[in-house]
Amino acid sequence: MEAADEEKAGNGRNGRAGGPAAAEQRGGGGRLRGCWGFLRRNALVVLTVSGVVAGVALGAAVRGAALSPAQVAYLAFPGELLLRMLRMVILPLVVCSLVSGAASLDTRSLGRLGGIALGYFLGTTLLASGLAVALGFIVRPGAGASALNAPGLGLPGGVPTSKETVDSFLDLVRNLFPGNLVAAAFRTYATEYKMLLRNTTSGNVTWEKIPVGTEIEGMNILGLVLFALVLGVALKKLGQEGEDLIRFFNSFNEATMVLVSWIMWYVPIGIMFLVGSKIVEMEDIVLLVTSLGKYIFASILGHFIHGGIILPLIYFASTRQNPYRFLLGLITPLATAFATCSSSATLPSMIKCIEENNGVDKRISRFILPIGATVNMDGAAIFQCMAAVFIAQLNNVDLNPGQIFTILVTATASSVGAAGVPAGGVLTIAIILEAIGLPTNDLSLILAVDWIVDRTTTVVNVEGDALGAGILNYLNEKEKKDKEQELKEVKVEAVANSKSEGETSPLVTHKNQVSNTTSTADPESKESVL
Repeated sequence: MEAADEEKAGNGRNGRAGGPAAAEQRGGGGRLRGCWGFLRRNALVVLTVSGVVAGVALGAAVRGAALSPAQVAYLAFPGELLLRMLRMVILPLVVCSLVSGAASLDTRSLGRLGGIALGYFLGTTLLASGLAVALGFIVRPGAGASALNAPGLGLPGGVPTSKETVDSFLDLVRNLFPGNLVAAAFRTYATEYKMLLRNTTSGNVTWEKIPVGTEIEGMNILGLVLFALVLGVALKKLGQEGEDLIRFFNSFNEATMVLVSWIMWYVPIGIMFLVGSKIVEMEDIVLLVTSLGKYIFASILGHFIHGGIILPLIYFASTRQNPYRFLLGLITPLATAFATCSSSATLPSMIKCIEENNGVDKRISRFILPIGATVNMDGAAIFQCMAAVFIAQLNNVDLNPGQIFTILVTATASSVGAAGVPAGGVLTIAIILEAIGLPTNDLSLILAVDWIVDRTTTVVNVEGDALGAGILNYLNEKEKKDKEQELKEVKVEAVANSKSEGETSPLVTHKNQVSNTTSTADPESKESVL
């Protein structure tokens, strides 16, 4: 017995001695499993960020090799493949997601969510425009830069052909109603001008500018969005007859999202070569940054304030949730936006990540995000207003309150029709300059640094869309919970009323008494029969 007790005591001592080592070993294994699980869950995010870093390193390493333009094009080929794949799925994704989203929501919810989204888009764009104008007056990026000119910086002197403000807005309305849906998939209506020579009776010769409608290369997203929304509402109205077509669009949409999930694994490779080739293409970045550094700084500062402070504050005020945790799940689409400079090309990855990582309802994300990628351009509004103030200061023009108001309204309205493609906002700057009477000759300076500023512009654009979808999802979930609570209260009240009615109503009491008498009388009748 004593030997057995000593053996047990020894085992206990050994167990106590080996306990910390075993616990440490188990803790180390648990940490390794936790790290491995984190890497597996966030593999795409880690690979995407690594692709951006590798692209910068690749560009810096190859930059000294003095590649020819053909060789730079070969270097950019994998990145070009990524852009082509993303653009390939834009059309089915936009049309199918909007049709299925509009058909899945009842008319009341559709109108309510659409109204909130419209108010959010207009409000944030106006805030962005006001922030850009205020920063322009504080930083004064164009002050003392009047000596800048395109030839001195080695830039091309050509600028985009400017359009009249009225024609720009008329084109926006025309594109809302495309004459041919098939052509709208790859062509957009645009007004050009033809100079007509006219002789007057006095012998003077005058040139008259006449607007002429043309079709230019580029998808008419606005027209497709409006058509898809109306078609979804019409299918909802059909009821049972429209169910088959709604299921078709739902299946098409899910199949497109499967394609997007496959494409996402190619994103890190494409981003690496896109960033690397862009760094190799830069000619003299030191000269550009030193000459236009204040403009670049003011634009990126505006994007940082709006995207890092104002938009998260709006999200927090609306939902009382941490906006940065929400944005943490969107690192992959934000990195894609930074690399591609295209909010339309970022749309597939944004829809996938916001549903899987942040739990946004599919009906909300697939209804709001395609519209936001077309309509909501907060980053573009900052970029355009800053460029207008910069060019005004460059030409020593003091903007009066009327011109400032015109900049705000025109930037907010024209950002709606801005193409979601690289350098799509440069053309709308010409509209703002025409509206306030400034020359468009200095637009080549904006084009020179557009490839830098356009990256943060696109990131802020897609961030505004995502936070808007998060706000709408929160409001929708809150309304559902309120309805469920009301239904529970109604049920409880109904049960309570029935009990009190049973206790107090004389009719019910009489009925119960009758039933009781019959029930008590039954045994007697049975007994008498027996």
